[in-house]
Amino acid sequence: MIHKHIFGPVLSRRLGLSLGIDLIPFKTCSYDCAYCECGHTTERTIHRRDFFPADEVIAELRDVLSSRPHLDTITLAGSGEPTLAKTIGPVIALVKREYPEYPLTVLTNGSLLADSELRREILPADRVIPTLTTTSQQTFERIHRPDPSLRIDSIIRGMEEFRAIYRGELWLEVFVIPGLNTTDEELAGLRAAIARIRPNRVQLNTLDRPAAEGWVQKASDDELARVADILGGTGVEIVGRRNLLSRTTRAMAGDVDLVRATLSRRPSTVEDLVETTGMSGGEVAKILGELEDRGEIESQRMARGVFYRICQQPVQEGKRL
Repeated sequence: MIHKHIFGPVLSRRLGLSLGIDLIPFKTCSYDCAYCECGHTTERTIHRRDFFPADEVIAELRDVLSSRPHLDTITLAGSGEPTLAKTIGPVIALVKREYPEYPLTVLTNGSLLADSELRREILPADRVIPTLTTTSQQTFERIHRPDPSLRIDSIIRGMEEFRAIYRGELWLEVFVIPGLNTTDEELAGLRAAIARIRPNRVQLNTLDRPAAEGWVQKASDDELARVADILGGTGVEIVGRRNLLSRTTRAMAGDVDLVRATLSRRPSTVEDLVETTGMSGGEVAKILGELEDRGEIESQRMARGVFYRICQQPVQEGKRL
């Protein structure tokens, strides 16, 4: 079976070995984030609908999970905003009913959490990770270029209301852009919002791969440490590239498949793959050489080094995993 909606497993810096479920067409989102590694949004919307039949997604999922593969999580994510899909509720319910051994994660920009129906649909998830970068409408619009109807105050209230009824793990991602959401005023607003939302964790992230807009800069380690200190320290962690996989995980997933799946999801350098997988540089270089000889990957020199990415394959019909 060719899978249009299931990707991976991929290596996540935060979640480990993750099987992804993509419920929406490429780059359909309520935001057009300046820092997005997938590029610009092609359909910006806040209107939820059935982009694909739930049965189609569930059939693919059952096919992949029939062998009960080793996974750290199943993740509702993809190349846009997964909560736009009305199929998210049935898919979550199916996973928790038929595959309860797998933790289920929802990665979301949080823009639709003001919708009470959506909040009910994602309640069964084990972990929900929304994004909050600012409490200022002006900064919100600069960073996320959202649908014009979206207001950051309403989004924050939606996160608070979800936290009030949610019993799973709520992790809040703060994407740090130096000089934009790192001023004392910006961070004071974020600290107050975090106190109201009461997440289990706050994860600071910053640019790691080429962004949609060239002006987005990576925060230094010192800057990230400063932000963590101002936001409260306790429960605040900096997302790093070092999230080494165990030998057992590597053996069960297969080194070549891990590298291929990681590159199909995000461009990476040799150093990225070494730090994520725990392989040696020689092991990674050998696998990359084999994949490049077969025409499966291509390379491009960027400011941070040479990035490898999966070539666009005709069988995927342009869909980026």
